[in-house]
Amino acid sequence: MNHTWLSLIPFIIVIGMSIWLKNILPGLVVGILVGSIIVSADLLTGTEQSVAYIVTTLSDETNIKIVGFLYLFGGLVGMMNISGGIKGFSEWAGRRIRSERGLLVFIWITLPFTFMMPMFRIMMIGPIIKSLIKKMNLSKQKVGMTLDISTESVIVLLPVATAFVGFMVSLVEGGISGLNLDMSAYEIFLLSILFNFYAIIMLLIGIIQTFWRRKKTGEQNGEAHTDLEEKEHEFHRMGIKKELSLVKAQPWHLILPVILLLAFSLFLLWQDGMAQGANTIFEAFSMADATFVMLLAVFITLVLTFIFYIIRREKMNEILYHFYDGGNQMMEAISLLILIWALTLAAEDLGFSEFIGSSLGSFLPAFLTPAAIFVLGSVVGYFIGSSWGTWGLFMPLGITLAVSTGASIPLTVGAVFASGAFGALTSPLGDTTITTASILDMDLVDYARYKLKVSAIGGVIAAGLFIASGVFIS
Repeated sequence: MNHTWLSLIPFIIVIGMSIWLKNILPGLVVGILVGSIIVSADLLTGTEQSVAYIVTTLSDETNIKIVGFLYLFGGLVGMMNISGGIKGFSEWAGRRIRSERGLLVFIWITLPFTFMMPMFRIMMIGPIIKSLIKKMNLSKQKVGMTLDISTESVIVLLPVATAFVGFMVSLVEGGISGLNLDMSAYEIFLLSILFNFYAIIMLLIGIIQTFWRRKKTGEQNGEAHTDLEEKEHEFHRMGIKKELSLVKAQPWHLILPVILLLAFSLFLLWQDGMAQGANTIFEAFSMADATFVMLLAVFITLVLTFIFYIIRREKMNEILYHFYDGGNQMMEAISLLILIWALTLAAEDLGFSEFIGSSLGSFLPAFLTPAAIFVLGSVVGYFIGSSWGTWGLFMPLGITLAVSTGASIPLTVGAVFASGAFGALTSPLGDTTITTASILDMDLVDYARYKLKVSAIGGVIAAGLFIASGVFIS
């Protein structure tokens, strides 16, 4: 069954169903089933094989570390949420804002305390931003765009202490497994950050927009205030527990866990890498067992944070409830990751790598490979609205193409991550777009069109940079 076009069928099914249903999970399930049936050439045996692929992914030590990290990280966020940490910091800063520039700067300075998860960041500071927009009669679209850029474009560029890191490293690990590359997954991930041109460009656009002097727009842009702004709906629409609005604001309940998580992540990466024989900090980071280190860092932070909250007389039952609630909110991402791993196993048994290498790899120039992956991934990402889904679909394809054409692997991996960032930031189906539009009471379609105008500029520039970089690096 090797070296055959049939290996494309699972991916075609996933992409097609994702665009049709606006959700990637059903497509992944069907794609795995169809791929397994083709591998086994039998309906019942194929169904059994699909379950076997899932069990195999869960039996892998690295995969279990990633699953554990994501669940514990979600639990830590849930604990910080109910303890009033982010609410306290946001309210403290919100009372000191007097201008549009001040509001935009406030959005950026909240990053060190809210960078861990996009939805966590937007839902926690969104209501504060909304009240200030109303008070100062500012442009919702401009402020919302700055919030989304400062969220998506920054989080995908951070090498530690976010839920994204574990997911991204695991995808790279899955893509390079079996290729006998003399590089670690975390090393490739670190290098790819330099080549995530789209996220870097949008970050620069967001900073320029923050300090560029313009007239207040608000009503002039047709963003008339309505009675909807008076309705307390944002938390309910986003699934946030009603009691969170009654939580007492306590900034240190966020600041301390964030400092601990960053400190332990960096220290343990350095320590583990030096134990492996590294001579420099960069070598230590690349040689360390990043998945285990991230799991260990979040576990230690979780234990110390729990003790800190108990000392601060937080109710144990509430802390534990929201730990599980936060972890359970990561189950969609965990399920997505497990199914992507299983899909990759099915595709490889169908000869996916060999087929890509003998077909596209035979005529696609090496210098065009990263740009092609970025453009194709951005188009698919726009229709499915999921950065994680886009990365999962295109990482195996991108790395396989890079190997077969001779393109730079870090550059191509950076292109895959950039395409997912484009889809998540720009798509009207993206979580950040929907959440920000809902909280700030903007029309979703109008807001998505506004973002697309700005994002398209960043996308075109990024595509050009991928071509230029491909010429020099390949």
